[in-house]
Amino acid sequence: MTKSTKFKVAVVQAGSEIMDKEKGVAKTVCLIQEAATQQASIIVFPEAFIPAYPRGMSFGAVVGSRDSEGRKDFRQYWDNSITAPGPETQAIGKAAKQAGAYVVIGVIEKDSTGSQGTLYCTVLFFGPDGELLGKHRKLKPTGSERLIWGQGDGSTLPVFETPYGRLGALICWENYMPLARAAMYDKGIQIYVMPTADGRDTWTSTVRHVAAEGRCFVLSCNQYSTKSMYPEAISSRAEFQELPEEMSRGGSCIAGPLGELIVEPVYGEETILYAELDLDQIVEGQFDFDVAGHYARPDIFQLTVNEKAQKNVVWGN
Repeated sequence: MTKSTKFKVAVVQAGSEIMDKEKGVAKTVCLIQEAATQQASIIVFPEAFIPAYPRGMSFGAVVGSRDSEGRKDFRQYWDNSITAPGPETQAIGKAAKQAGAYVVIGVIEKDSTGSQGTLYCTVLFFGPDGELLGKHRKLKPTGSERLIWGQGDGSTLPVFETPYGRLGALICWENYMPLARAAMYDKGIQIYVMPTADGRDTWTSTVRHVAAEGRCFVLSCNQYSTKSMYPEAISSRAEFQELPEEMSRGGSCIAGPLGELIVEPVYGEETILYAELDLDQIVEGQFDFDVAGHYARPDIFQLTVNEKAQKNVVWGN
């Protein structure tokens, strides 16, 4: 595989078409096409872009009870989540092929095998040939996310070899899991994608830390969304009255392998961030610090990663 040391990336900061997977796919395709006009070789979307990161929604749940209207909200969320592969991934793959770019996008995924009642917060990877290369399912949903999303396992921790370096992702607060980061570093990740729903100032510090620790480029991508983007026909709508109009302020950014910000965080708007990256900067950065190489001490510290898919029923021959 011929390497390109210099290439352009696009980080898409946009709001979801909330609870509408068809419109969500159409918006995704349009944004891929827009990024392609700027010759982006890697195009990144936020966490849960299709059909939504349901910020502010309670799904009618408090400790000890769930109400019927909240169950209807969950069913609507489930109805608009996608399978991978499926018709939605085919449409996104077609757009990736037309763009000639790698596309990394956060979705809410229904398992296509076995019980389909569980949803996963997933990142999908598409190649420039339009093929779905693979997926990563979030290992540990945070807080109330645990009510609506299941846990991924070690079978979806890929890092892909591309002409633009080794490409992989961890989602949002997974990046606060030191052992998860260590697994990515050991796989030689160079283009580290961080789809997120965290728009706090502290998140930028995390982005810079991961870039410096991993001596990699970090593409952090968050949504910009407002209350007006939410449909009226959800039971949680009444709960939004006390919430600010700006539900997710953005904060997407791009950091380099010494922890410097190549593109500063952008807040308060839908936009696409662009940057030209140079893989040679990773080697230069690893001169004095290679977290999985000369700076490791395997004689003292070792990590075991279980990459087997976990099944609750194992059928014999």
